[in-house]
Amino acid sequence: MESCDNNYCINDCCNDNCCNEDWCNDDWCCDTICCDERCALASIIQSVAMIEASLSSIICAEGLKIKKAVCLANNLNELIRINESVRETIEIISQLEEALKQKAVYAIEALKELKTD
Repeated sequence: MESCDNNYCINDCCNDNCCNEDWCNDDWCCDTICCDERCALASIIQSVAMIEASLSSIICAEGLKIKKAVCLANNLNELIRINESVRETIEIISQLEEALKQKAVYAIEALKELKTD
């Protein structure tokens, strides 16, 4: 097993080869999981991407809910109630999106700073 070449390749930084006993030190590794800053920042970016995919699915489901409601609603009040529910969901998702954007921007900027060090 080879140790990391310290280029911190983001895609496989957290693989077991990163935690070779010859390379690992207690400040960077937790058991067999690489925990250096670059790996942590890459994990943050990956988690933001996964959450974004989940939010996309929720938005799609809300669109389908409106389509179904238009077909099945018996009166305007039912449509207004469904529309309000969807609007609230989209508003919450928008707030989550802003928080995710801030996390991603922070992580990307921190990675850029680490690359220049």
